[in-house]
Amino acid sequence: MYRVIQGFFQRYFSDEEAVILFIFLVLFGLLVYALGQALAPVFTAVILAYLLSPIVDRLNDLRVPHLLSVILVCLLFFGVLFVATLIIVPSLVRQVTSLVTELPAMLRLFQDQIQGLPARYPELISSDLAQQWLRGLDLRGIGQQLSSWLPRMLTISLNTLPNVVGVLIYLIVVPLMVFFMLKDRTKLWNSVKSRLLPARRGLMTQIALEMNQQIANYLRGKAIEILIVGLVSFVTFELFGLQYSALLATLVGLSVLIPYIGATVVTIPVFLIGAFQWGFTNELYYVMLAYLIIQMLDGNVLVPLLFSEAVNLNPVSIIIAVLVFGGLWGFWGVFFAIPLATFVKAIFNAWPQHPTSPEPESGSSTDG
Repeated sequence: MYRVIQGFFQRYFSDEEAVILFIFLVLFGLLVYALGQALAPVFTAVILAYLLSPIVDRLNDLRVPHLLSVILVCLLFFGVLFVATLIIVPSLVRQVTSLVTELPAMLRLFQDQIQGLPARYPELISSDLAQQWLRGLDLRGIGQQLSSWLPRMLTISLNTLPNVVGVLIYLIVVPLMVFFMLKDRTKLWNSVKSRLLPARRGLMTQIALEMNQQIANYLRGKAIEILIVGLVSFVTFELFGLQYSALLATLVGLSVLIPYIGATVVTIPVFLIGAFQWGFTNELYYVMLAYLIIQMLDGNVLVPLLFSEAVNLNPVSIIIAVLVFGGLWGFWGVFFAIPLATFVKAIFNAWPQHPTSPEPESGSSTDG
């Protein structure tokens, strides 16, 4: 057993650079795990800086001074974000409030729809099967729980809104951090390289450069994907007259943050609200067909176009990454699950391996 452990360490940790990288990763992971909530404004600023840096570079290519480019991009982005928030958030709040109010009636309507299935499809669904479905769903119990739980949830949410200091951090500190990250981006990167990535550390430099590009591509692609999927879903739901279209489109757009799982989970509220509104009619089937087409186009057309430069990961690896990193760091772990999984894969691919010393053959002897 001792020789096995010794061989493992000799193979993977005999390189000084590998040991330094391992210690750095452990310390960084512990830091993020312990201070994840406190570092949320920093993560937000880094993400926004990654998203806006190509626009700044484009203006620089057009010979606009760098400082002026950064000022224009920040003013335009945060101005549009402020106006969009004023327009979108009140609509979402109204739709959530309306949904909470109408939910018990919707559950009763859904129960009536299930009870009416045997009359509409007698050759497919029997009365006993419909009653079995109702007992399994326990809609009355669900309605009672939601009626008592949702108002409590809203009260808790209102009582636990961020305090004034927290709001000021996001409204003032985050834009300032984004501005200075864009303004001094080259200086910051050179400072990081000189302290953490000296020239002699080829492994760390290689991984850092690769992941810098990977994370930048991922963040920009994911932001574009959220906007496109959300807007297309909103227009589609509006054309069909589906209730709570803004709320559902927001959920569909955000669902792309969690590959595979997100789209599956969001399908449930889209189906239920459509069933509450129209029952099991052609309108419901058309909406669900349109929703499935959106998901298929997203997965088979949009994602390959946006993430063509990303390192390929199989679906099982992505789901495991979402579960592991989401369990460790919550929202940020889910958001960065794919880049983190890519980072882990890059480390495994680049990690130095030294062959273990061959064991002397047993029974060998030296003759004088």
